[in-house]
Amino acid sequence: MRVGVLGSGGREHALAWAFGRSSMRPDVFSLPGNGGTERNVDVDPGDPDAVARAAEALRLDVLVVGGEEPLARGVVDRLAGSRTLAFGPTAAAARLETSKTLAKGFLDRHAIPTARWMEVHDEFGVAEAARRWGRVVLKADGLAAGKGVVVCEEEADAILAWRALRAARPTGEPILVEERLAGWEISLLCVTDGRVAALLPPARDHKAAFDGGQGPNTGGMGAVAPAPECTSEIEACAVRRIVEPTLDGLRADGVPYCGFLYFGLMITAEGPKVLEYNARLGDPETEVLVPLLEVDLLETIVDCTEGRLSAGRLPICDGAAVDVVLAAGGYPGPCARGDIIRGLDDVDDGALVFHGATERDGSEWRTAGGRVLHVVGRGRTVAEASAAAYRSAERVQFPGRHMRRDIGRELP
Repeated sequence: MRVGVLGSGGREHALAWAFGRSSMRPDVFSLPGNGGTERNVDVDPGDPDAVARAAEALRLDVLVVGGEEPLARGVVDRLAGSRTLAFGPTAAAARLETSKTLAKGFLDRHAIPTARWMEVHDEFGVAEAARRWGRVVLKADGLAAGKGVVVCEEEADAILAWRALRAARPTGEPILVEERLAGWEISLLCVTDGRVAALLPPARDHKAAFDGGQGPNTGGMGAVAPAPECTSEIEACAVRRIVEPTLDGLRADGVPYCGFLYFGLMITAEGPKVLEYNARLGDPETEVLVPLLEVDLLETIVDCTEGRLSAGRLPICDGAAVDVVLAAGGYPGPCARGDIIRGLDDVDDGALVFHGATERDGSEWRTAGGRVLHVVGRGRTVAEASAAAYRSAERVQFPGRHMRRDIGRELP
């Protein structure tokens, strides 16, 4: 079998790593990959025609789509009917992620718990929402690489956030204001054929740039799995109230869905509520989830496409995994590129290092973006996994390196 992974981040490196360990013994290609992946093929993931040409030239049997942009641009639609099976939802189905107004309408229509919301077109609408709900959250409607959400403490903050979001986005693109829910967050991900869901263990992402949840939102500064505060009762409630109604709602709306589906949840006093959908695996959640799986992920994907997927939790090994992101200085704002990375050969034998934004330069690796590396530690407990991750992370150095110091060390 010949398998491609479409994308260039830490999530895609983790998927390529998992497929390389499959009992199906596939040839794995990364399109375009990064400095840590092998068999890289230079292609623009957001260009469906270029991806189709590359898939045909490589004679790929399966192409697993990593990120949201290729889904939004219709890569899966473009490969329909070709020899390559693209694993991921169509552009229409992916609108659960790519259009927040559509997603909120879907949630309301199918009575799935979520925050109250309104679409705003000017500062008066923002002020009205802030007066109505107090603390609010502003969200850009379209794709924003995990950085289109601003949490606001008061009305003045909300108005400033609206101005910044409006200035950064095309005129007329909707901006949403939601009430800010109280509680703690988990990420619940699954493989689904639109009929049943095979769940991965719940994970906890850390989106804020600095310790204690401070600073601007990022694409994710680290993750923990399984989320230690998520009990089996909470997970079962989320499946009953959110996961199953979502699949029912997609079928009722006539929207076929096959691929990964991500539920960003807030666990409130009233139970779990949906913060967002993603039509793909999360990043950095993937980096802590795939090392825990005892099932062959590639086999699960094939089963999903062939109608053999079984509902329930995918089996995982005992213990926990913690991912510490090493980011370039200045991230999530402008940051330097091209700095030499040192110490990658000094990490512990049991640690995993997934490259997020690197490039190979002869025998050296250099930084090539914001979230440079993901250092994953494993252990019997979250505390043990966290200690292992930080032990190795400290040995990897590059100019301006930044990491949070509380991943897996502090519960809500």
